Amino acid sequence: MRKLAYLILTCLFITFSAEEAYSQMNRRNIKKNNKRIASYRGKKSGFGKDKVYNSLGFSLNALNYYGDLAPSPKRISTDISFTRPALGVSFTHRFGPRYQLTGNFMYGGLRGSDFESADPDDIDNGAFRYVRNLSFRNRIKELSVVGQIDLFENQATYISRVPWTPYVFAGLAVFHHNPQAQVPQTDLLGNPFSDAGEWVDLKPLKTEGKSYSLIQFAIPFGLGARFRINEVMDISGEIGFRYTFTDYLDDVSSDYVDLTTLASEKARAMSYRSNEVQPVNARVQEIIANRYTGYTGFTTVSGYGHVNSDGTTNMRGRAGDRDIYMVTTVRLTYILGKTFHRAKFR
Repeated sequence: MRKLAYLILTCLFITFSAEEAYSQMNRRNIKKNNKRIASYRGKKSGFGKDKVYNSLGFSLNALNYYGDLAPSPKRISTDISFTRPALGVSFTHRFGPRYQLTGNFMYGGLRGSDFESADPDDIDNGAFRYVRNLSFRNRIKELSVVGQIDLFENQATYISRVPWTPYVFAGLAVFHHNPQAQVPQTDLLGNPFSDAGEWVDLKPLKTEGKSYSLIQFAIPFGLGARFRINEVMDISGEIGFRYTFTDYLDDVSSDYVDLTTLASEKARAMSYRSNEVQPVNARVQEIIANRYTGYTGFTTVSGYGHVNSDGTTNMRGRAGDRDIYMVTTVRLTYILGKTFHRAKFR
């Protein structure tokens, strides 16, 4: 009996000791887990394939021109009345929580005119531009690729994208252009043109004695904001600029050339158009009266109010200043391959 009682007491002691040890270990584990939970900040996950998506966009744009035929010599000068529409289509690849890459094709126009934009009462500059009397239109076909960075990130899928976010963008563009102008009523000798009033290409005429490429590169950059409409549609607005590597969007860049070196009467008439200007005020009349002989049987106005570094005054455009055009955009995008779930009410 004593042995049995001793055995029972021994078993009870071992069991109690084991339970006590287990309880202490369990309490230590709970404390460790609590510390881990308190310090847990979430596991960072990559932007996996399930979060990557593509979208198709359609845009309505407005184009504005900045160049030699602006109302004033200021770099930011433009004539808002010459704003021209453009249409665009884009494809966007979303590959990060803030990042996307967009390819875009845009077709639109640019326009400028000394006669309509320059102020003839501005005696220091506008009057000279008014007397210069050059004008143009240009059709732009642009293909661009830009990278976009959002201010607000989205680590989840397209469904959880932010309600709205500002963004900035920059990239590279290639475009085709072709400056044109309307043929005057007569040539510089007074002979009428049979195609007077029609738009003709300016590049073949070499109005400044030079040729240039109609395919050019530009750097697009700007900022905008995108707003979520529903699960699969966004609308965005942006303002961007295209810094081009040409000064011939308007066919105007440097100086008047000796008109006798140009190939045809039409080229001479399209190069120099001050003979079409009427003396609307005393300043314009004074400028017209100050002429130099630049073509046999005709005289040309001495520049448009500026003196070149070598002292000559035959300035036609401001050489070295590259042309710029601004693109204001409203774009509607649709996320491809995704489903729009509508709530059901019963």
